[in-house]
Formats: sequence, structure tokens, C-alpha cells
Amino acid sequence: MTARIPLIARDLKRLYTGFLIAAAVLFVVCTALTGFNPGVLAANSDAFWEFITQDFLPPALPKASRIPGVLESVLVTLALALSSTTIAAILAFFVSLFGSEKVSPFPRAAKFVRGFATFLRNIPALVWAFILFSSLGIGTGVGFVALCITSFAFLVRAFVETMEDVSQDCVESLLTVGASFPQRVSQAILPSCLSGFLSWFLYSVEVNIRASTIVGMVGGGGVGLTLFSYIKSFQYDVALSIILLIAVMVIAVDQITNKLRKELLK
Repeated sequence: MTARIPLIARDLKRLYTGFLIAAAVLFVVCTALTGFNPGVLAANSDAFWEFITQDFLPPALPKASRIPGVLESVLVTLALALSSTTIAAILAFFVSLFGSEKVSPFPRAAKFVRGFATFLRNIPALVWAFILFSSLGIGTGVGFVALCITSFAFLVRAFVETMEDVSQDCVESLLTVGASFPQRVSQAILPSCLSGFLSWFLYSVEVNIRASTIVGMVGGGGVGLTLFSYIKSFQYDVALSIILLIAVMVIAVDQITNKLRKELLK
């Protein structure tokens, strides 16, 4: 009688089984706490598909006089994401120099810098948009500041982690020969981390293209505000066309940034 060889180790199998059981229990507890009933959702699925097929489909183009405005709003969204990420990256670079214990001239302050960045990062751009909306009003200014804050916080953490991966020997050798803080940055940090910085910058642009659409829907300007105006006026077929346009824009930006990141990381 041949012995059976298990495809998965018993300990690993028990771990996976325990994880699935825990996930199932967690799902039941969460549905009980939130009052979510999957049965009700399944029972009302006909109304959902009726809404999609009758109101959203087929997509329709906006009036000819409004097409230039829609295209302009797409360009505004792209410009908003790129400009806010650029400003955030510049600010994040200088702040991150004080967030890395290896590089900062004040190592004890590094934890406070990282903690501040973590605090800002944990507040979504949509929340910042709501906060800024009451003071700045509707417009691209709200979207720019909201995206800039969240991008700044994210890039500070990303840049700090990139600098932490730099060989300490290079920094210490420059410190030994009496190199100043700007010299250590220019001679050790920038040559070693520039490709990583640019890669994180491109990734942040990619994220902000999506985020700028959401922020725009609450008053941040751009194509998100245009989309929300059509939804409020119950022109769902035109809204679907704009959604498809946004999807094409996001996919195109993703492809471009992914290709650029791969080239930088070679």
C-alpha cells in the first residue's frame, strides 16, 4: 500500500482552515453589528439590474456644446493630480530628510516627523476635502490642498523608508571626513535614492488620478464635479459615458506610470 503524500503540510493546512473559520465568524459578527442582510440584497437584485439596464445603459454623449467642457474637466483633473503631487513631493523630500535617523541632523526628532506624517496619512483626502470645503468653497483649490496633504504624508513615509535602505557606510564615511548635512544629502542620499524617489512620485500621481475624481465630486473641481452634476440631474446615461472616460484616463495613466517605474527600477 503506497503512502499518501499530502500536497500541503498539516500545520499549514490547519493554519489555512483556522483562518477561513475566523474569517467566516468575523463576517457573521460584522453583519450582525452593521445590520447588513445579504438575503435582502439578493432579493432586491432585480431592482438594481433594472436600474442599470434602463437608466445607465446605453451610454449617451453630452450635448455637443458641453463636450469641450467635459474634456476640459478631464485635463483639469490630470493637472490637479500632477501639480498637487509635484508640490507634495518637493515638500516631502525636505521633511523626510529629518524623518530618517540615518540622515537627520536631529535624530531624536525623526520619530516625531514620522508620527506627524502618519497622522496626516490616516485622514483620507475625501475628509480633507469636506474640511476645506467650508473655508475655501467649491473649486480646484479644495482638491489641490486635499490631495497635496495626503500625498505629502504618504511620500514622507515612502521617502524615509527609501533613505533607510541606503548603506550606512556611505553616510558614515562622509560624516567621518567632516561632510556637512547638505553634502551628505547631495553625495550619498540623492545618487542612491533618486530612482526610488521618482518611482514613489509616479505611483503617487497614479493614486491621485483616482483620488482627484472622488475629491472633485464633493467640490474639488475637475471631472468629478462634472460627473456629479450629471448624476444630480438624473442624466445617468451621460454620467456613464463620463465614467467610461475616467476609466480610460486612469488605465492610460496606469500604463504610462508602470512603464516609467519599470525603467527607473532597472
